[in-house]
Amino acid sequence: MKKSVFILGGDLRQETVKNLLEKENFDVTALGLSEGKIPLEKLKKANILVFPIPTSSDGVNLNAPISKTKTALFDIIKKIDKNCLVLGAKMPDDAEKMLKDRGIRYIDYFNREELIIKNAIPTAEGVIEIALSEMPITIFGSRVLVIGYGRVGKVIAEKFRLLGSNVTVSARKCEDFAWIEEKGLKSVHTKDLAKVVSDFDLIINTVPARVLDGDALKNVRGDALILDVASKPGGVDFETAKRLEKNVIWALSLPGKTAPITSGKIIKETIMNILSETEV
Repeated sequence: MKKSVFILGGDLRQETVKNLLEKENFDVTALGLSEGKIPLEKLKKANILVFPIPTSSDGVNLNAPISKTKTALFDIIKKIDKNCLVLGAKMPDDAEKMLKDRGIRYIDYFNREELIIKNAIPTAEGVIEIALSEMPITIFGSRVLVIGYGRVGKVIAEKFRLLGSNVTVSARKCEDFAWIEEKGLKSVHTKDLAKVVSDFDLIINTVPARVLDGDALKNVRGDALILDVASKPGGVDFETAKRLEKNVIWALSLPGKTAPITSGKIIKETIMNILSETEV
């Protein structure tokens, strides 16, 4: 018997996931990928339920921009069968607790290593696209600071290096400094950002914690561009940046904006990996 997979909410990424899972011989139903109210009663038939990235944009309702209607996560969870496997991304804590209290299996596929690594590529390409359109100078020869040397920071730093930028990476760990040096890049300790930010044309933050505070922002040049690709709460003191009239763009969910089909393929591959490891 075919497993019943429900794709709930989201955008073109989820539409891609739907199409690809159908080719894998799943019985796939998409809800919230067209305008109108979502028929929650149908959710009882789901063996596997896939939420979008992020599950919610406001912490309360399903992320379903195409539907153009608000549907509370709690109302959705009430309709899910207890034997259903729920796959989500950045699920609000209270919604995740409600799933746990109901005894429903939940896996956050956004935390899967393979998805994070593969998603770093469209993220980096999105950063390059924004930089090309917003900067008055070429990327080649520009002075670029990448804050954070995790999976995303590594890919972004390397892409800009290959494009001819003079790249500096900020980090905190000794092992990160060793890898940065091995790549032939310059480095600076994150605690010293306020001392060095004035040197850069482009500052790219990948750290989801406030690293560009008022002390650092006041030293950022007026003609510099700050791109924050970190998830909420981001790494920039946005209120102070606005008051200081700094050029800041908070570029959330770049894979879904710059390469939604590729991102959908990555999500589908991750789902297949999870299902191969999980009894449903």
